[in-house]
Amino acid sequence: MTGAASWSFSEDHYRQIQVHLTAFLRETNARCALLVDRTGQLVTTVGETPQFDPTAFASLTAADFSANDQLARMIGEPEFASLVHQGERESMLLADVAKRVILVVLFDQRATLGLVKLKAKPVVEQLARVLEDMFNRVGTAPATDHRVLEGAEDEIDRLFG
Repeated sequence: MTGAASWSFSEDHYRQIQVHLTAFLRETNARCALLVDRTGQLVTTVGETPQFDPTAFASLTAADFSANDQLARMIGEPEFASLVHQGERESMLLADVAKRVILVVLFDQRATLGLVKLKAKPVVEQLARVLEDMFNRVGTAPATDHRVLEGAEDEIDRLFG
């Protein structure tokens, strides 16, 4: 799998991603949107600055999404396209984008889960088009290897050990 560190965003692709995510945050009243690649690397953040270590968060997000892909297979689904984690005050939605990255939306009680889920679908499609265009231009084949848990255990141990 090719990680974000080896990606080459053109300024136009980066601008398109920022525009789509900014509009999404405005429409939903969500606090922050992050794009994390499937290897656990942070691609970009839009909105409020997270109050946590974004590198560790990206690694844990990729591990969470990968673990849930395995759970989906166990119950007969090829994958879960999105996941929701709801807390008392803070929640997050994770959505697959073109089998390349994970859109992470952080939101609180100012945003409703229904609206975030409703608006996530079109922004995922918009982001997928941008990413596909970007990868087609550089000739990178779609990601098929989902070994994102490599190194995640070390990151978890470092954070909580």
